[in-house]
Formats: sequence, structure tokens, C-alpha cells
Amino acid sequence: FKISKGIIKRGMMAVMYGDLMMRVLYATRPYEKVPGSANALHEKWKNICLDSMIGKGKNSFKQNVKGIIHDFDNLPLDETIKKPRVGIVGEILVKFSPLANNHVVELLESEGAEAVMPDLLDFLLYCFYNSNFKAEHLGMKKSTARLCNAGIALLEFFRKTARKELAASKHFTPPSEIRDLAEMAKGFVSLGNQTGEGWFLTGEMLELIHSGVKNIICTQPFGCLPNHIVGKGVIKELRKSYPESNIIAVDYDPGASEVNQLNRIKLM
Repeated sequence: FKISKGIIKRGMMAVMYGDLMMRVLYATRPYEKVPGSANALHEKWKNICLDSMIGKGKNSFKQNVKGIIHDFDNLPLDETIKKPRVGIVGEILVKFSPLANNHVVELLESEGAEAVMPDLLDFLLYCFYNSNFKAEHLGMKKSTARLCNAGIALLEFFRKTARKELAASKHFTPPSEIRDLAEMAKGFVSLGNQTGEGWFLTGEMLELIHSGVKNIICTQPFGCLPNHIVGKGVIKELRKSYPESNIIAVDYDPGASEVNQLNRIKLM
């Protein structure tokens, strides 16, 4: 398993395809006029993207990104329905893995809500961005910080097309800049909180609140200390600053009661 430029490039593209698919699928599936149409469109584009990644497809990365956003933006939706939007944040595995979070997205949709999942790419950007604090306060070389900032620029270059097309779409919104998330989080936690999801978890909750998603589930592995500090630990302060916010922390663990998780989410 050799790490080459090609595999790194395709890896970044894969993350961006996945983030984009989540963003457009979760925003349309609860409102589809024809049941199953959003999943069918997702399956179609998933196969196109896979073929493109291994050299079978004719479409380029940019063409695929534009095509995904265009097709989902024009999927027949019931515009009369208004559902509560529920953001999902938390520890990276529990947040993204349906097996780890007991299929929380499907649960929310079955309960009549729209799930909103921030991008996986933002976690990578957070890891790069942390070098700036380390260079300023913890003795890291400034050249390392500059290299990490170049990494942020490269990842954002790949996301440029998606950001532009999402901003121009009718039903979707583009992701926030990592610097904006850091600025939002600064008022609640130090950017020195870099263990696990660190300040980024607080930043994601603030991003959701500012974009109109007032209901938030913070998914946590049982006993994960860093996650409890910057997740559960800031909820009271967030509610104080944003009284309309409705945030709960839910522990996920093989020994945790699924009924208890379900009841807490329903009560929220």
C-alpha cells in the first residue's frame, strides 16, 4: 500500500464526494415527492463517481460535482413541508458511522426531522489549522504552520467548485471557512483545546446555530473526556448566549441503552 500523489488526490476527492452527497441527500430526502427518488439519485451518482475515480468514467471531478448539485437541486420536492432541522456533531467516528450512532440520521428522518451533518473535510482542516496556535504559543516551527496553511489552501482549492455551486443553488448552503469556525469558537473555548475534536466541536455547533439549525445532537463515546469538555461542557454557555438553541449530548457505547438514546432524542 504505497502512498503516492495519485492516491492522496483521489482520497481528497473521495472525502469531498462523500461530504457533498451527505449535504444534498439529507437536505432533499425528507421532502421528496416520489419516495425513494433521492436515494436512487444518490446511487446513480455514487456509481458515476466510483467509475470516475478508477478511470472508467468520462466525467471530471468538477463535472461530477456540478452534476450532483444540479440534479439534487432539481429533484421534485414538496415545498409546502417544513420540518425541524437537527444538526449532528460530536466525536468523529460516532458522528459519521451509522453503526456507531445507531443510525441516528434514519431515526431523525423517521421522526419527521431533517438531519444536517457538517462536512468530514472540516475535521482535516481543523487539524491543519491547529498548527497556527502551536506556532504562536507552543514552540512549533513557523515553517510547519506555513506548510499546514498551504494544506488548507489545497483542500479549499478542491472544494472551490462545490462551494461556488452550492452558493448558487436553490436548496443548499456552502460550508463555512475553518477560520470562521475558529473565530466563533474563540468566545467560548481556547483554541488550545486540540485533543480529539477540541474547539472544532464548539465551532461546529455555533456554525449550525448561525445557519438556523437550532436543534443539535452532540454524539459522544461514553467516558470520552475531551469530547465531554468541549461538547457537553459548553452547552450551558451556548444556551445562555443563544436561548433559542436546543442541544443535547447523547452517549453512545455498546453498553448504553438504545431505548434511552431514543427517548432523549424524542424529548429534545
